[in-house]
Amino acid sequence: MIETPQAITVVTDEQIERQEVRSIRAATRYSAGVTPETTGGGDTRFGGFAIRGFDATANSTFLDGLRLPSSSVINFLGLDPYGAERVEILKGPSSVLYGQNGPGGLINYVSKKPTDAPLREIEVNGGSFGLLEGRFDVSGPLSEDSPFGYRLTGVARKAGNQVDHVDDDRLFIAPVIDWKPDADTTLTVQGNYQRDRAGWGLQFLPASGTVFENNGRRIPNSRFLGEPDFDRYDTDLGSIGYQFDHRIDEIFTVRQNARYSFLQHEEASIYGGGYADEALGLLNRSGGTGDTDLDSFSIDNQVQAEFATGPLAHTLLGGLDYRTTGYSDRVDLYGADPINVFDPIYGSPITAFGTYYDNDVDQDQTGLYLQDQIKIEKLSVVLSGRYDWATTELQRPDSVFLTAVDADKDASAITGRVGLIYNFDSGFAPYVTYSESFLPPLDVSTTGGLFEPETGRLYEAGVKYQPPGWDATLTASVFDIVRDDAIRFGFDPVANRSLVEQTGQITSQGFELEGVASVTEDLNLRLAYTYLDVEITEDLEGGFEGKTPTTVPEHTIAAWADYTIHNDSLFDGLGAGLGVRYVGSSFGDDANTFKVPGATVFDAVVSYEKDNYELSVNASNLFDKEYVASCGNRDFYCFAGEGRRITGKATFRW
Repeated sequence: MIETPQAITVVTDEQIERQEVRSIRAATRYSAGVTPETTGGGDTRFGGFAIRGFDATANSTFLDGLRLPSSSVINFLGLDPYGAERVEILKGPSSVLYGQNGPGGLINYVSKKPTDAPLREIEVNGGSFGLLEGRFDVSGPLSEDSPFGYRLTGVARKAGNQVDHVDDDRLFIAPVIDWKPDADTTLTVQGNYQRDRAGWGLQFLPASGTVFENNGRRIPNSRFLGEPDFDRYDTDLGSIGYQFDHRIDEIFTVRQNARYSFLQHEEASIYGGGYADEALGLLNRSGGTGDTDLDSFSIDNQVQAEFATGPLAHTLLGGLDYRTTGYSDRVDLYGADPINVFDPIYGSPITAFGTYYDNDVDQDQTGLYLQDQIKIEKLSVVLSGRYDWATTELQRPDSVFLTAVDADKDASAITGRVGLIYNFDSGFAPYVTYSESFLPPLDVSTTGGLFEPETGRLYEAGVKYQPPGWDATLTASVFDIVRDDAIRFGFDPVANRSLVEQTGQITSQGFELEGVASVTEDLNLRLAYTYLDVEITEDLEGGFEGKTPTTVPEHTIAAWADYTIHNDSLFDGLGAGLGVRYVGSSFGDDANTFKVPGATVFDAVVSYEKDNYELSVNASNLFDKEYVASCGNRDFYCFAGEGRRITGKATFRW
């Protein structure tokens, strides 16, 4: 990464295991440029997060280099982090090589691959909210000197949630086989399947009682606003695909990466919709059922050539990628009687209001790209270009609330990237980069329209530093991003439903500082700081120009220190880690009439490893700080942050 003119964060499986994170979004807590868990700690879906001030929940998830299509309703971000070898966070537009994605950046979930040496691991976890979980990870060659290797990873979980009456159960399995007939050829076939049976943990809370006191009262973060007998969030997702890599000769290498992915989802929920009587604490409630299916096939073909022209060393990469996605989403509206948020009584009758919408969306996307990475002595230059074209079709029948729609939209764009980085012998590597993004969305407007593609452009300058003789990296960067035709998620007070809308333009300027260091064999450090200045510069609806979008903190800071004793004493294998996370205040509505206070929380781990055994206890939000993660408006859309979570784990490896 020291020769790449881009800010990149890598979260390793060691960090994921050490911090005992429960989701991909939680894995980003100690990463610069990322605002994690914007939808709070009770979200059993996939959770919200932002990269460089832009919501990245819906369109920025990749699996092994191929994009996983998603929308505001469903997302593959729920993939269990135990199956990840690492999580890569690429900041800024990466459309040229990765295809259509947003300007803030992307998250690439890299699956665990077969190991050269045998690996055997079994874990048993127990902890807060009734957690009982088993995990296993086995890998190695099929036999001695065999060209075939395998890996099998699995998770089984029975658990509750910080929100009362909400389950969070899971089954996850990920088999992998690879074939290496010679040193120049690798074929990896891999799949995964995940079955989640959960409740609706995302509680839509008012600002009064969370951000502000309501007559001296506050709504606890465990409060459930729905109906226990009308509450489920069930998801089945999975994929199967392959990665092929063959080096033809000293110059040419060919690669192909293909995958079929699916996601099926059913939900039923009742949730808050603003106060009926604020003084009494009576909250209106709405609800619905949802039935969503997504199927997608993606393929990426690459040819790489490494050669020289005089003093210039070239790595030339050309490719063609294609993705086709079918997406159906039906929502039926329901209602329930108001509930007292401070003294809830459940058992309200559920009233059906009819189908809100029933969308069928088909989207095909194709891209041609070319990149030349040129190196002359200590200077590296990256020149990239890409041409995309996409077709989106929507069919929607009449419903009680909406008229029928039959629409299609074609879109195309040329995007580019230019970057330079110079590697000094001292370990410093200053860089500059310009890049563009293009994203035809899968989401549909509430009225049934197809959105214009989002586009973005980035200017960035920074410096990377790897001190000679040290296992450490420090990166500092400043950036200026423009996002045109930005899609944002809001709330329709008439229909009492969330909505998707397109704003004119949002800009994000900021500074990032990130450091990772293994100071000694025993001591590891991690530091991240982000400053953001985000502004709505054009608003198609009018009224919010010059305002800051919700959920965007100006400052975020995170630091983690981990120490494990390695010697021949009685304390050999004893370790401890401590982390602190600060997320600054953010505006709670688009009009910027109030702010959600910032919060500081601490994480900790204590562990002991002896021979093949390891025991550990993790605490997230150690001191049980109660805070609000974010708000979307004053009446609706506030989310409680994650409370204290304690997990004990026993691991056996052989």
